[in-house]
Amino acid sequence: MPVLPAWLTEPLWSQFAALLPQRPQFDPAHPLGCHRLRINDRIVFDKLLQVLRFGCSYEAIADSTCSATTIRNRRDEWMQLGLFTKLKQIALNAYDRIVGLALDQIAIDGAITKAPGGGEVAGRSPVDRGKQGMKRSSMTDGYGIPLGRVLVGANRHDSPLLAPTLDLLPELGPLPDKITVHLDAGYDSASSHVLLDERGLRGRIARKGTKALVQATQRWHVERTHVWQNAFHRLARCYERRLSAIEAFFDLADTIITVRSLIRRAWTTHRWDTRPRRQP
Repeated sequence: MPVLPAWLTEPLWSQFAALLPQRPQFDPAHPLGCHRLRINDRIVFDKLLQVLRFGCSYEAIADSTCSATTIRNRRDEWMQLGLFTKLKQIALNAYDRIVGLALDQIAIDGAITKAPGGGEVAGRSPVDRGKQGMKRSSMTDGYGIPLGRVLVGANRHDSPLLAPTLDLLPELGPLPDKITVHLDAGYDSASSHVLLDERGLRGRIARKGTKALVQATQRWHVERTHVWQNAFHRLARCYERRLSAIEAFFDLADTIITVRSLIRRAWTTHRWDTRPRRQP
């Protein structure tokens, strides 16, 4: 069974392959003039998708076509080239051009996941008996398209993460004149209100002691995005220890979410050669 449907993996691979640098089939610097053939990039890309989706180890997903060492080495090589970040940005630009990002309505919220192996962004989880956990402060547009995140230990409160999360906004390019930021009651403090006012943002913050159903507004979009991200088991139970590797997997997951939403929303308004026969 494929890890993702073909209508989703093919456009992902087509764009990712366009970012890969040209490499000779054999290394000209090899002393004997030859060596074992380089494992096809498509095979390694598919393996990384399986690791991301199923959350298994590299050894468990390795087989006769590709070893665990090759998967790790190729992952690190692509991380150094910044390919996962570039792929995510291309997906965001395509979504913004075809559908349009709802940047006038921003939602920010934190989510705690497990990090059994510890690592650079792990901390004692207050909701998991002090075990190692990771918190992500995510920002989405008005529909739930992931725009960025800040990764810290699970023992950090949401409110101090608001400023570094909002610092990601300028990277999105031109912004609307009026932006509303939807936040839950964890951000209901004087410092949060002052921070939003200083940046010229309008805050829609749930008040402490009031039922959330009455004031839910559009905050549910970011909560739905957390569910989408947790469907990738490598993120819901993270064994990666390096921040760069975790960010790479998050960028890949956010790219999948963005492209999937783009295809679903454009299916009724656009036509292209590889368009799915049925609406996704």
